[in-house]
Amino acid sequence: MDSFRPGPETARAFRDALGAFGTGVTIVTCIDEGQPLAMTANSFSSVSLDPPLVLWSPAIASSRHDPFVAAHGFSVHILAEGQLPMARAFARDGRDWSGVDWQAGETGAPALPGAVTRLDCTHHAAHGAGDHTIVLGLVEHVARAPGAPLLFVGGAYGGFAERDFTRGR
Repeated sequence: MDSFRPGPETARAFRDALGAFGTGVTIVTCIDEGQPLAMTANSFSSVSLDPPLVLWSPAIASSRHDPFVAAHGFSVHILAEGQLPMARAFARDGRDWSGVDWQAGETGAPALPGAVTRLDCTHHAAHGAGDHTIVLGLVEHVARAPGAPLLFVGGAYGGFAERDFTRGR
């Protein structure tokens, strides 16, 4: 087992170590100056059932950081396996919505089609955390659809070979 102290000289190794933790893939959306804005993120987590809170963490260096931290409403979309092209597109450019059919969700943020879960949230709090900001959302509405989620681990996207994702429906 490799052992090191995280720091600037071991940044890549630290990132690779964190990449061993598999996550779901989300696209977070909001409205910025009257236009839809999106960001692909895997820094998402549930926080509390009562009240219903979730968090995600945009990078401060991102040009999309400030609009998301300031947004009153945002939606977190937990992507389906087949949505990798959308995840990649919004990772590159959150303002290019060509070919994306969307509607306003419960909090006014863009609701994307095809996600296995959409959480419509209002801004609850934001906390600085190193080179990211932790954004807490109060979940106002949930929409779910059948399907397997898109996963990310070790720098690669994928899914489960076999799994029943209908439990709880």
